[in-house]
Amino acid sequence: MPETVEFNSASPWVALVADHWPGPKTPVVLAHGGGQTRHSWGQTAAAIADTGHAVYSLDQRGHGDSDWDPEGNYSFDHFGQDAVAVIDQLDQPVIWIGASLGGMAGMLAADDRADRMAALVLVDITAQPALGGVDRILSFMSTTSKTGFASLEEAADVVAAYQPGRVRTKNLEGLKKNLRLGDDGRWRWHWDPAFMNVRQDDDRLHEERHEKLVHAAKGLACPVLLIRGRKSDLVTDAEVDEFMATVPHARYVDVADAAHMVAGDVNDVFTAAVLEFVATLP
Repeated sequence: MPETVEFNSASPWVALVADHWPGPKTPVVLAHGGGQTRHSWGQTAAAIADTGHAVYSLDQRGHGDSDWDPEGNYSFDHFGQDAVAVIDQLDQPVIWIGASLGGMAGMLAADDRADRMAALVLVDITAQPALGGVDRILSFMSTTSKTGFASLEEAADVVAAYQPGRVRTKNLEGLKKNLRLGDDGRWRWHWDPAFMNVRQDDDRLHEERHEKLVHAAKGLACPVLLIRGRKSDLVTDAEVDEFMATVPHARYVDVADAAHMVAGDVNDVFTAAVLEFVATLP
């Protein structure tokens, strides 16, 4: 069983919580996507730990058991700075596995700490994801974050409707890890609603973020693996082609039966792809 540890974030008032499996090999950090928690990886973290790597499955700022930022600092830059802070505290090269937002944070961190990035795994994210897919995800998150759910069963129904190709979960205890029960008796996602506020900014800031991510992608020198869910509307063939042209040394895995939530959709295939890649690293 993992132990719970804390990291300092880039903001001294925000502590980051992680599950930690000890091991002698290169540390592996798993950073979830926006609106998720450290419990979103299924059996992946434990499987990597079984190979001897030290593993840290991280709750990013404002998510899960990590602190909410009272100042509402949830820009991409802040998540990237947190990734740098975590890497600095580990004080050795790391393998960073990031889904969506966690992958963006990893790209930005690699730009600042190239000598500390042993490898980067991007899970259904590139430097410029498809805007249609981004809008659909943000719309779902925004709508459900405000009203919440009357029960775990209702939450499972809503998630199943949002992901029609995925079997409705019967494990309500597992779903509970991504929700919190409010004083009003309703279940809400286990993240700070203020996280959505930074998604309302203007086109200029959006373009600045894109330019930073493209710059970071162009500078990637470490081994890179891109894992895409073939049913994803966030990373389509066009985004894959653009990323592979930008990072020609990257490896690419297409998971046929997965959408954006690759690790949750087909965890065994996803985990096998990660383990195969990690085994090739020095």
